[in-house]
This record gives sequence, C-alpha cells and structure tokens, in this order.
Amino acid sequence: QVQLVESGGGLVQPGGSLRLSCAASGGTFRLYNLGWFRQVQGKEREFVAAMSWSGSTTYADSVKDRFTISRDNAKNTVYLETNNLKPEETAVYYCAAALGRLGFSVGEYRYWGQGTQVTVSS
Repeated sequence: QVQLVESGGGLVQPGGSLRLSCAASGGTFRLYNLGWFRQVQGKEREFVAAMSWSGSTTYADSVKDRFTISRDNAKNTVYLETNNLKPEETAVYYCAAALGRLGFSVGEYRYWGQGTQVTVSS
C-alpha cells in the first residue's frame, strides 16, 4: 500500500510558477511510475505529466515546455515544476503511482494523493 501526500499548491498570478511536491510512503518508491493529474470541479480529471521508474517522461501537450516532472528516489518524492501558469490551469492537482507500463490515464494509476489546490489569478 502506497500513501501519497501532495503539497506546494497556492495562489499565484498569471505567468507565475509553483513547485508541487508529492511525498510517498509505504512502498518501494523507486519501482513506481508516477503521474500528475489535475481536476476542475465538475470536470473530469486530466493527465498532466508522468515519469517512469526508469526516468522517462511524458507530458500533456498543453503543458509541454512549461511544466517539468522529476523525482528524488532518496527522498521518496516526486515534483512538478509549473511555469508560466494560466488562469485556466486553476485546479486541484493530484499525484498518483502505479506499477507496470507508464500510463497517462486515470484508470492506469492505483494510488492517489488527496490533492493540492492551485489557483492562478490576479
């Protein structure tokens, strides 16, 4: 069983940056693929970025060149560096973990954090 806890959300102005963190416990962190998703109330949860256990990455087209996913296996933590944020990216951001092939759909991830709110507004 893997427990995930996100942090780092908050209020940021358009064009600003935030670094989201997700601390894991309860599993062999280095073996897991890790993903970030986001959800606006009333809408489906959508894929943002993912990193495999071996370090390969994939991003949603809307965040390429602005967001960066990384992991620190020594700290059991995955990060999402977000830059040039837009108001429409206001959402609850979730991290997720899974074994197996690297996925980018909600159903491919078994473990989820509780989410951290990101609000982009002036």
